[in-house]
Amino acid sequence: EIPEKAAREIFEFMATFARYGFNKSHSTCYAILAYQTAYLKAHYPLPYMTSLLNSVKDDEKKLIEYIQACRESGIEILPPSINKSELHFAIEGKAIRFGLLAIKSAGKIALDEILLERQENGSFTNFAQFIKRSKGTKVNKKVIENRVKAGAFDNRNTTNPRHFPGIQDLI
Repeated sequence: EIPEKAAREIFEFMATFARYGFNKSHSTCYAILAYQTAYLKAHYPLPYMTSLLNSVKDDEKKLIEYIQACRESGIEILPPSINKSELHFAIEGKAIRFGLLAIKSAGKIALDEILLERQENGSFTNFAQFIKRSKGTKVNKKVIENRVKAGAFDNRNTTNPRHFPGIQDLI
């Protein structure tokens, strides 16, 4: 058992520490984290910004803000491509390729099916072939429509633009 006087002294010591010690420890942690983040952003901008974009892919406002930050720092954001994009934002050369999962209205299962089909049977050569190869999967009308609206089927985003008519060629 601790005598009451000693217990009060210990309590007063803890209360005094709690007024400033907790805040100082948090400040130290935040300072270390800020330094590490700044270091990564300065020395590894592509991986840093790619990770940052992936961390906010579901927050449209932040995604727009970070894409703008990439552009301002000279990092090119490549548009989504049914033949080049992965599920998430990914480094492609000295740029970042837009991830298919960051486009609204598509579940991971449907996009995984598209990527698996592409991996097993090669790039899609035209829109009609994409539709044919997607039949019987979780790839529905909304998944396709939103990828079309985002430009994932445009000529400039494909492996061989001369042999891949974009959606604009089919309307």
